[in-house]
Amino acid sequence: MRAPPSIVGLVVGAMFFAFSLTPSLLPRPFLVQGALSGLSFAAGYGLGVAAVFLWKYLQLPLVRGRAVPIANGFAAVIGLVITVGFLWQASHWQNSLRALMGMEASPGAHPLLIGLVAILVAVVLIGLARLFRWVFRLLSRWLHRFLPARISHLAGITAAILLFWTVIDGVLVSSALRLADRSFQQLDALIEDDLPRPVGTLQTGSAASLVDWRDLGRQGRRFVAGGPTSDELSEFLGAPAPAPIRVYVGLNSAGDAEERARLALEELKRAGGFERSILVLVTPTGTGWVDPAGQDTLEYLHRGDIATVAAQYSYLNSPLALLTQASYGADMARALFAEIYGYWRTLPRDSRPRLFLSGLSLGSLNSDLSFDLYDIIDDPFDGVLWSGPPFRHATWRRMTAERDPGSPAWLPEFRGGSVVRVMNQELGLDRGQAEWGNFRIAFLQYPSDPITFFSPGAAWREPDWMREPRAPDVSPELRWFPVVTMLQLAADMMVGTAPSGFGHEFAPTHYIDAWLALTEPEGWSESELERLRILFD
Repeated sequence: MRAPPSIVGLVVGAMFFAFSLTPSLLPRPFLVQGALSGLSFAAGYGLGVAAVFLWKYLQLPLVRGRAVPIANGFAAVIGLVITVGFLWQASHWQNSLRALMGMEASPGAHPLLIGLVAILVAVVLIGLARLFRWVFRLLSRWLHRFLPARISHLAGITAAILLFWTVIDGVLVSSALRLADRSFQQLDALIEDDLPRPVGTLQTGSAASLVDWRDLGRQGRRFVAGGPTSDELSEFLGAPAPAPIRVYVGLNSAGDAEERARLALEELKRAGGFERSILVLVTPTGTGWVDPAGQDTLEYLHRGDIATVAAQYSYLNSPLALLTQASYGADMARALFAEIYGYWRTLPRDSRPRLFLSGLSLGSLNSDLSFDLYDIIDDPFDGVLWSGPPFRHATWRRMTAERDPGSPAWLPEFRGGSVVRVMNQELGLDRGQAEWGNFRIAFLQYPSDPITFFSPGAAWREPDWMREPRAPDVSPELRWFPVVTMLQLAADMMVGTAPSGFGHEFAPTHYIDAWLALTEPEGWSESELERLRILFD
């Protein structure tokens, strides 16, 4: 006979469902909200069932007799009231978050559709959990014919875990990854008709280049063919300006990371990159993308007298690249840094370009792994700009954990700002008790960015960044709930969307402020900077 649903599980699940409707960092479409709410209900139901099991195992007193249906009915009413009440408020919460980010209000949170999607997701997940229990019990009973009860239970649950893991990881996940791999590979190989091959001799991918246009990858071709031209810079600046140098090596340009790095160095030397005043080593995201908002603004600030070099390490998007090829990005970043920095440090100090590193998201994580302070301590390069550092970013985590007293986790100050400084939409890099030295590390991050502020630990403790004082782009109605908050942040991180200047969408004007403070380009008045901001607005 099939066991009836656990009333405790249903109540706890209803509470988790209700909590999942509250605002987190980013607005959520109703389908995402429904899936999140269904997952939260299933998690709460599982915890409720586990709590009942533990209660019975400890032989604690139980409600019995006529009191059982009364207690169950009361619990059901409480769960229903909580669910309906929170569902009614869902639209208000989401629209308050959208208003905070300057977005148009949603016509409604579609409470009925959210409920239907949540029920579907919860039923599937709870059904899978019950199937697991049935398989475990079946295997355990069969093994009990040959083994003592406790050993048969242990062996049964181990066998059930292995069976489910084989099906999920070996069949479902592997098939999905193979499909995604083929799709991203085909997209990377796509040569867009409206993207002309570079013809300038200094451009990567041109007839004179050491790197074949076809091997650059989709994002590499966009990078070298994009950016401001000499004419555009000259027209804006009112004076002749050279075209910026952009060097890029694609995944197919050479056999391994070391070969790609050596090719990038030779191409950079061929194009005259070491003869420019500024040299930037960019670590792209998983697909090989370099954010134009950060790149174009820097090239304007330095009036075209700049060279940039980057190398692709994957054609997958950042989450898939981190999941399946985590070491590839770090290996490529290390190899490229070793080649570029190794040659740069051999040049005369008074004539070589100033060297900076940059990276967005996964690119910032791999850029952080590209060098060791012990390798550069006797001849450091000039600085780093890391945007939207992922929560696994080692330097970001250490700096946040060891921040100066009184500074919030969402805008930490570290050792007076003598080396590392952080900025967001509201406050720039000019804050610091100590003078900013010659070697500078700058972070550009938004407090509403779940990629930076997600943490598995949010499942069991309130993150520091949620405490007062709150960041201006974080909803004052955001509350911490066990397990649910972690699921909310995970959903925001994977499918969250935000306008420019919030979340993980970095605005050009904030890049201008970051590069201006970090690299200190000469000759810019406030009126000219305002013109530049308007150009990128």
